[in-house]
Amino acid sequence: MKLTETAADMQGNIRSLSGDDHFMNRITSIGLTEGTPFRTVRNDKKMPVLIYLRETLIALNRADAERIEVDAR
Repeated sequence: MKLTETAADMQGNIRSLSGDDHFMNRITSIGLTEGTPFRTVRNDKKMPVLIYLRETLIALNRADAERIEVDAR
């Protein structure tokens, strides 16, 4: 499932990241790497996706969140 499909308070792990080198450098530099546990804080339509991982609250624009596959539970 894509990160944009998760609901608030859903937890899981980052399964895969896909994108060009610029995207991969940017996204991994803020701590999003494969296998990292996360919790979705907020995911409202047409708003950034808010996730909590590595003791940090991160806002991702929807285009970037579409490139992130997750295993949610």
